[in-house]
Amino acid sequence: MVALLRIRRIIITCINAHGFPFSPHSSPKSKLFSTLPLQLQSLEWEPLTRSQLKTLVLNQYAHGSFTNLIKNVVASPLVLFTACQNLAAAPLRPASLQGRFSIETTSRELRENRFNVEACCVTLTPSGKTASSLPLVLPNLKLKVVVEAIRMVLEIVYDERFVTFCYGGRVGMGRHTAIRYLKNSVENPSWWFTVRFKPHGFEHFHVEKLCSVIERKVKDVVFIDLIKRLFQCKALVIELGGDWLGRGLPQECGLCSILMNVYFDGFDKEIQEMRLRENRENRELDPKMIGSGLDSDVFYKPVKVYAVRYLDEILVATSGSKMLAMELRTAVVKSLELGLGLRVDKVNTAIHSAGSEKIVFLGMELQAVRPSVLRPPMSEKAVRARKKYLRQKEVRALELRNARARNRKNLGLKIFSHVYKKIKQSDRFKFDFSIESEVRDIFRSWADEVVQEFLGNIEECQEWHRSLSAGDFLKLRHIRNQLPPELVDAYDKFQEQVDKHLNPTKARKAIEEEERRVKEEEEQSYSKGTVEDLTSLCMKVEAPDILIRKAVKLVGFTNHMGRPRPIEFLVALEDTDIIKWYAGIARRWLDYFCCCHNFKMVKTVVSYHLRFSCILTLAEKHGSTKREVIKHFSKDLKVYDMNGNYEVHFPTEREVKMMGDRNLSDPKPVDGALSLAVVRLASDEPPSQCIAHFCDKTTTILYRVYLLHNRLNVNSSEKEKWVEGMGVIHESLNRKCLPLCTDHVNDLYMGRITLQDIDFPYCVDVD
Repeated sequence: MVALLRIRRIIITCINAHGFPFSPHSSPKSKLFSTLPLQLQSLEWEPLTRSQLKTLVLNQYAHGSFTNLIKNVVASPLVLFTACQNLAAAPLRPASLQGRFSIETTSRELRENRFNVEACCVTLTPSGKTASSLPLVLPNLKLKVVVEAIRMVLEIVYDERFVTFCYGGRVGMGRHTAIRYLKNSVENPSWWFTVRFKPHGFEHFHVEKLCSVIERKVKDVVFIDLIKRLFQCKALVIELGGDWLGRGLPQECGLCSILMNVYFDGFDKEIQEMRLRENRENRELDPKMIGSGLDSDVFYKPVKVYAVRYLDEILVATSGSKMLAMELRTAVVKSLELGLGLRVDKVNTAIHSAGSEKIVFLGMELQAVRPSVLRPPMSEKAVRARKKYLRQKEVRALELRNARARNRKNLGLKIFSHVYKKIKQSDRFKFDFSIESEVRDIFRSWADEVVQEFLGNIEECQEWHRSLSAGDFLKLRHIRNQLPPELVDAYDKFQEQVDKHLNPTKARKAIEEEERRVKEEEEQSYSKGTVEDLTSLCMKVEAPDILIRKAVKLVGFTNHMGRPRPIEFLVALEDTDIIKWYAGIARRWLDYFCCCHNFKMVKTVVSYHLRFSCILTLAEKHGSTKREVIKHFSKDLKVYDMNGNYEVHFPTEREVKMMGDRNLSDPKPVDGALSLAVVRLASDEPPSQCIAHFCDKTTTILYRVYLLHNRLNVNSSEKEKWVEGMGVIHESLNRKCLPLCTDHVNDLYMGRITLQDIDFPYCVDVD
């Protein structure tokens, strides 16, 4: 009661201090929470839902634009706490913020426009041979929270205004969603091209243009100024034509995706206008004019234009002529160069034939093929196997029916025997209760099932009909005249019932009609499939076989002959960490390429190359053989915890075999896991706080970061030695030491968190 009175006094004090009523375009709840002291806010802090945040942002909308977004939304303690929860890997408590930064202070600095962006950044400079590389500017946790809050606000403002083919940086609009659209919606593509950019970053011109685009919807000088300061201090960097956007690498800011979508929004709308114009000029004809069905020999396919953009990757396809594709390419390049001021690589932005050439998009290979390629007809061997399976299924069902009938017969005999025995032992058969009706119902149901089963068997009915009607002398006229009329009439009635119930002619006609109908449907389906196979094209998506095998060989999973080999570099890790490192790479590969047609090849790489490379690495560490490692860890690489319970981190063979196209998602590529290894250090440094976002554990262990290209002494710009399209982590993070707790190290190995979820400004340098 005392606490409630204290809270009431605090609320009254705040209301009297700041005054009411509120402005008509601001939220009373947001105003109250932005002014309440921290001691009261901590009592009710819960992350905002998307609908609540949307309401809070829309309250700032007036006269066609948003105003005071920093002061009334981004600076709100609840919004900042929601941003903290988005960055945290686990449910966040307000106590976890202690010792890191104060939400109340940050809110006040944002509201008063005193937030210092430069003071929240740290610069990491590469050392050694890579000293000539550019330094890397990373934000601290306080700035990451502010950036996440800005991203949340921009997402509410712009997400519903983006075009439908804009993917990346949006909820439910990831890589797999784009691939699903290509496979299900793109019909009969004939020519296509992907836009390639020359490597270049956002310069002052691009930043000013981006801010001018934002100012059309957001009339907030403080908001625009904060975005400009993020670009000026290099905390926010957008690099086009590179291989690190959308890959979870630490040099990518969380705000990059939404800002790129805002910057390309005008270009997307131009592409949308081109698509609508082509659809108007090439309308679909009335089916009555060209005929319909299999009897028609006229097929009309209207010209369509398709487009997909994922961040800086753009794919444009058309079902029209090559001249139309060239016009589209010219218009796209002109819009990007003149309208957005971007440098397009015109040599690699080439037009390809969709049916005869593969094109790489989102790290996957696309090609237009006939429907029979994706859904090939069953081979003769498969047809025979299926028929054999159906026969075995019928035999098992027959055996089950026979067993059920046998059990019923035995039960009935037991009941009759028991009743007969009771009758013999006594003159009368009495019960305290009547069971005649129950027994009668049971026997009636059994009898009905037996009769239905018997009448459904044409062979048995035909045999009984032949036995009861064929070769009977009572059908002869001179015999019938000598018999009594009653006997002849009884015989005729009996013969009518036999013909009515046992004559299989009608049933056989119905079965023959059903077989004829099924055969006609199969013929029509085959004809329809053949026509579609000759007149239509669909999209085949494949994982790049050559690049995956090259990456497997580059990392060291296989030797020059393609056989698994150990990685000596990982011998310094614990057994569990070795297995988790392999498991993280395996699961990322499976998650990323699960939508591909040749997913079986990726399964082979994981089940054979990665699994046995892990086994050989463990054997190399312990000086044992492969057989001994399999005997100890099993083929599924099981490990035991402190309580003696085994855990399986690596995908089991059964799990890999059951994997396939999953729900729509936006999985991170495997680049970050392949090019990174963290090794535990034997150091005398005292334990410090875990540098994962909002982790309050102090029982940490130092881990040193080793990058793949530095360890192999390979330059990622050399296409002959490096894997094309594979991103790299910035070299300034090489050999940095990270104090991490056990849980976050496991999450980093397994891919549940990335290097973006680590507060690198607090990493340490240990020689």
